[in-house]
Amino acid sequence: MGRAIELPGTNPTLKAHPKMTFRKGAYSYSVETVGAKSTYTVTDGTDTISLPIRWGFGTGGQTWVLERQGKLYDSLVSYYPSIEGLDITMGEERITPHTVEEAMGRELAPTEARACFGCHASNAVLKRKLNLQTMELGVTCEHCHAGTNAHLIDALQGQFDSAPPKLGKLSAEDVSTFCGQCHRTWDAVLRGHFDGEVNVRFQPYRLANSKCFDGADPRISCIACHDPHQDVVRQDSSYDPKCLSCHGSATQRGSVPAPAGAHGCPVAKANCVSCHMPKVNLPGGHAAFTDHQIRVVKPGDPYPN
Repeated sequence: MGRAIELPGTNPTLKAHPKMTFRKGAYSYSVETVGAKSTYTVTDGTDTISLPIRWGFGTGGQTWVLERQGKLYDSLVSYYPSIEGLDITMGEERITPHTVEEAMGRELAPTEARACFGCHASNAVLKRKLNLQTMELGVTCEHCHAGTNAHLIDALQGQFDSAPPKLGKLSAEDVSTFCGQCHRTWDAVLRGHFDGEVNVRFQPYRLANSKCFDGADPRISCIACHDPHQDVVRQDSSYDPKCLSCHGSATQRGSVPAPAGAHGCPVAKANCVSCHMPKVNLPGGHAAFTDHQIRVVKPGDPYPN
């Protein structure tokens, strides 16, 4: 997701789908790309709003940020690769537009715009204010490792004592807080009242709800399973050694003792996450998210909030 922001002229999703249309109720939508320009249009047959797409957010699926009369808007429709087309933007299903302006999209509050660009881009927020003039697309080293640029200059001059702190030395709790700046912390989800299946997208929150989560044990943290410098690994079996470092035999754990209450799985010793971290389909989302609340999943159990 650190590279999940695109400009129209270089946007592979828009290039691959130069003409997309969609209709919901009284409103018809089209997203059309000609050369380096992409246009988002909504009409009710009488009134029409047509705007250039300024930025695309998302990998695979994509939502567009529009600008109208000096204000930023979240497009009411988005592209979903599972249907190779447009549908209502995830989270906006309950909106019932009464005008073309409302059907176009939802105005982003300053805090929302700051969060969107602040997580998907670098140098977009200065002194707690959105500054699109200084923005760099994507997450740069400096975004996570504050002081990297200064360290690079020092290193060129032969000085190496200004290296940023190693994030790998943070506790599991602190790693969740750090990653949660974009992926949402436990506190942020509670304060935002993200109840129900929608909060499956917020991995630090879900992980903290796991019975086995221990804020002091480095074996269960974001970076224990994911390398932030690499694309996420999609193969379930690749995570087995991580699970077995707590729930495996003494040979599999090595010299590290098992946490109290960590039992071996009586069902299988491979593809652990396929059972204990189920995929959750969001209503209308056309996408499945891995639930990071690790648990024994029983058929018919309600979603654990």
